[in-house]
Amino acid sequence: MTRQLIAALLCAATTLSAQTKTSATPREIKSFYESGLRRNGIIGSGLILIRNGEVILHDNYGRQSETEPVDDNTTYHWASVTKTFTGIAIMQLRDRGLLSLDDSLVKYIPELTAVHDAYGLVSAITIRQAMSHSSGFRDATWPWRDADWQPFEPAQWSQIVAMLPYSDIKFAPGSRYSYSNLAVVFLGEIIERLSGDQFEVYMEKNIFRPLGMDRSYYDRSPYTLLKYRSHSWDLKDGKLTEDPFDFNTGITRANGGLNAPLTDMLKYVCFLLGDPAHQTEYDAILKRSSLEEMWRPVLPVTPDEDFPSRAGAHDEVAESFFVHTDGTLKLIGHPGWQNGFRSQINIDPATRSAYIVDYNTDAQDTQKNTRSFNIELRDYLIDNFFKRRAATTE
Repeated sequence: MTRQLIAALLCAATTLSAQTKTSATPREIKSFYESGLRRNGIIGSGLILIRNGEVILHDNYGRQSETEPVDDNTTYHWASVTKTFTGIAIMQLRDRGLLSLDDSLVKYIPELTAVHDAYGLVSAITIRQAMSHSSGFRDATWPWRDADWQPFEPAQWSQIVAMLPYSDIKFAPGSRYSYSNLAVVFLGEIIERLSGDQFEVYMEKNIFRPLGMDRSYYDRSPYTLLKYRSHSWDLKDGKLTEDPFDFNTGITRANGGLNAPLTDMLKYVCFLLGDPAHQTEYDAILKRSSLEEMWRPVLPVTPDEDFPSRAGAHDEVAESFFVHTDGTLKLIGHPGWQNGFRSQINIDPATRSAYIVDYNTDAQDTQKNTRSFNIELRDYLIDNFFKRRAATTE
C-alpha cells in the first residue's frame, strides 16, 4: 500500500483548491527543510506536512544510528508533546464524570498538602491550572542531577512524595504562566488513581489502541521495537556527543515519556484535525467540543529561548496545548525537547492542515544560534504554507 493511499485512508483527503503564485511546492519545502538540517548539523529527522487532511510531504532524512538510515519505521522520542496526550486523558475522565477541571489537585493527591504555599492554601490549586502551567509549581521534576550515575528522572512516585516537604509554590496560582513539568506528573498520578490502571496501560487502552498507534509506547523500548528506536545527539559549539540510548523517563512519563514513529503521530494529528468521515470514531475517544475547549487561550507566554516569537506574533498557553498567533493564523500545538530530541506538532484546524517534525539532534551553537531551526522551520511554513492556505479558502 502506498504512503499516499495510507494517508488518504487516515485523513480522508478532500479536493485541494488551486494554488496561488506565492505557494511553496512540496519540493521547495523539502529543499528548505533538508538544507536547514545540513546547515545545523542535524543527524536525522522526519517531517510530515498535511494540507486539507492529505499528506503532501513525508520526508525522512539522515540516519537514526551510526549505521541505520531514518525510514518510516524510525521511532523518535517526543518529549513534551507527550503532555497533549496526558491532557486528552484528563478530558476523557472529565467527560466521564470522574473529575472537574476546577477540582483541587489535593482532592486526588492528599500528599500535596506537604508543599509550602506562601500564597494561600495548596488545596486551592486546580487541575485546570496544572494543565495551563499556571499552578505555581516549579519547572523541574528533579531539582538536582549533577552526576551521570544519578537517575535520569525520578523513577518512583515515592521519590516525588519525599521531595514535597522541600517544595514550594513559586507564585500566586492562576496569576501567570510558568512551565511546570512537575505539575503534569501530578496529572499522570490522577489518571492512575481514578482509572485504576497504570498510566501506560490507560493510554494504550484509551488513546493508542483506538487510534491504531500500534508502535507507540512510553520509556524503554519493547525488545521487538528496539531496532527501530533512534539514537540521539547534542551538538554544542561544534562538539557532537551521543546521549543515553533507550532511556527511562521514570515517574515523569506523563510529561515526556512518549516514543513513536511519525506514521503513528500522523494518526494522532488526523484525530486532532478531525474528519467528518471518521468523526464518530474520533468522538468515542474525545468529543470534538472537548478538544476545542483545550485550545482556548488561558494566559500569555512571555517570549524566551524556548518560545520565541517574531515581531507581530505571540504565544499563549491553553490547556495542555499552546496557541501560536501570527497575523490572522492561529496554530495549535506543542514542542518537545529532551535528551537530544526536538519535536513539534502544529495544526491549523480551520484548513485541516498541519505539520509534524522530530529531530534526533539538539543543535546548539552560541555563535551561529543553530538551536532555532525548529522555529525557523515554523516561521517558514507560516509564510509559505499555512497563511497561503488560509488565503485560498476565505
